[in-house]
Amino acid sequence: MSSIEEYPVIWLQAGSCTGCSVSVLNSASPTIKNLLIDEILPGKHVSIRYHATIMAGQGKEALDEMEKTRKGAKGKYLLVVEGTIPTAEGGVYGAIGEDGGKPKPFTTHVANLAADSLAVIAIGTCASFGGIASGSPNPSGSVGVGKFLEDEGISIPLINVPGCPPHPDWFFNTVVDILLRGLPDAQDLDDYKRPKAFYGSLIHENCPRRPYFDEGKFARNFGEPGCLNELGCKGPVTYADCPLRRWNNGANWCVGAGSPCIGCVEPGFPDDLSPMYEKLTDETMPKIG
Repeated sequence: MSSIEEYPVIWLQAGSCTGCSVSVLNSASPTIKNLLIDEILPGKHVSIRYHATIMAGQGKEALDEMEKTRKGAKGKYLLVVEGTIPTAEGGVYGAIGEDGGKPKPFTTHVANLAADSLAVIAIGTCASFGGIASGSPNPSGSVGVGKFLEDEGISIPLINVPGCPPHPDWFFNTVVDILLRGLPDAQDLDDYKRPKAFYGSLIHENCPRRPYFDEGKFARNFGEPGCLNELGCKGPVTYADCPLRRWNNGANWCVGAGSPCIGCVEPGFPDDLSPMYEKLTDETMPKIG
């Protein structure tokens, strides 16, 4: 009887709306059952030791299991962080559990868990770059995981899987690639530590409305045919494979449903890409077409 190699995972939800977890839980192929129960690859099983949304345990017992994994699988577990890291005023804007009778902030959890992990996957734009929570004026001092680790002087491999929320394939395929080939090399990631396999081309390059752009035919109102550039589409400055992969088991995607791309996978989301429904300026629009 062949043995199964276990890959421990701690999934920590920080300043999160849980939308990233919901997106992954709705994956069609593989399903969440395949991830949690089955061998995701022959002889290899992902063992999620802590995830507040889907685990049965709660409270101190659940946190004890997380700490047990941190110490017992030091240097061997993957840390998945969902949500932003509030850093202002000692991290009082977000905490999990207590330490010495006082709330234990996300900052302490992320610092301790990241330092002892094999690598960190920041899932969602909030975890990757700060996202909506870090938008101006940002009273909570929210930052992405990479910025937080840099400020703390923690050097650990980091993979960003942004999106608000991210496509479940982006997360699952990143994990499977780690199981198959190990941690990605620098050439596998872009300048923002996103896997090039999913974030390697502009939305604009593969958009089915691209011919309208080339012909200078622009929609002036929602629901009209034409390129959505005049209605604020951020596809020309957004890197993701949404037009090819599509969402909800390949049913549709934002532009297919008549909405402009809002650039949710980009580091500058939302501030640098706002207002969402106003045309990109000539300075922002790259020379395309």
